[in-house]
Amino acid sequence: MTRHLLVPGRGVPLPEHWQRRWADAHPEYRWAPYPPGPPFTLDERVAALHEAVTADDEPVVLIAHSAGCITTVVWAARHVGPVRAALLVTPPYLDPEWRPGPGETNDFVSVAVPRERLPFRTVLVASRTDPYTTFPQFERYAADWGAELYDAGDVGHVETASGHGPWPDGERLVAALG
Repeated sequence: MTRHLLVPGRGVPLPEHWQRRWADAHPEYRWAPYPPGPPFTLDERVAALHEAVTADDEPVVLIAHSAGCITTVVWAARHVGPVRAALLVTPPYLDPEWRPGPGETNDFVSVAVPRERLPFRTVLVASRTDPYTTFPQFERYAADWGAELYDAGDVGHVETASGHGPWPDGERLVAALG
């Protein structure tokens, strides 16, 4: 048996969001962290993911969206656990040179996104119209992480606003990961 852990982005997935729909349709899927939602503090999210991954020796498939992808790769750089595979859906590109100006904040400012090959099979879902990441940036992430790149086309950030409540392509990708 394989466990599935949903690793959310910064906010609370809306009821129409594909991750929320999958959680409702698959009661065996678990959130990491639980409950999902703000505040987004990277170290706390990484600790919650570690606790969920290591709660059992059973293999895990991680299903991460947006900032949850950053949580996943930071976790992989710091920890080990029984992870079989990961689906990383539209990770935001974080420019290592960017620093917040007066009055700006960034939850990730103190973290360099790990760029090492991940120790488990990974599929990175890339969008041609994501507002946070260009397609070439997705390609660089995929190359650095040793991930298979899945070109999802013009799908925005693959969230509710871009029309992704039901997301059958994503379900097929998860099924293929085990």
